[in-house]
Amino acid sequence: MELRPYRDLWQADDPHANFKAEVAAYTSADPLPTLHNLSLQTGIPAECLVRYVLVKYAASGADALLAMQPIVLRQMEEHVARAERDGSDAARLQAYEALKGMIGWLALGETDQAAS
Repeated sequence: MELRPYRDLWQADDPHANFKAEVAAYTSADPLPTLHNLSLQTGIPAECLVRYVLVKYAASGADALLAMQPIVLRQMEEHVARAERDGSDAARLQAYEALKGMIGWLALGETDQAAS
C-alpha cells in the first residue's frame, strides 16, 4: 500500500468537506520518518507501528463517544441552538441532519465491526 497525500477538490456543500480538508492537511506530512525513528528506538518493525497507529485511530470512535471532546459537544449544541433560534421545522430538520451526520461519523467503524 502506498501512503500518499490526499489531494482533491470538493463542493462546499459536500457533507464530508470538513473531514476531507482535515485529511488533506494531515496527509501533507510524511509520517514514515517518525515511525522509522520510533522503530529504531523500540525495535518494533515500522510496518507493525503503522498497523498499531491505524487500529488505535480506528478504535478511537468509542473513546470519542466516552470522552465527547468539548469541540464535538459544542458543535452539536450549536446545531440545536441555531435551530431553536430559528424556530422553524426546516431549521430543526437541518439540525437533525447535521447531528445525524456527526453521530454517523462517530460511529464509523463500529457498524463494520459488528457486521463482520
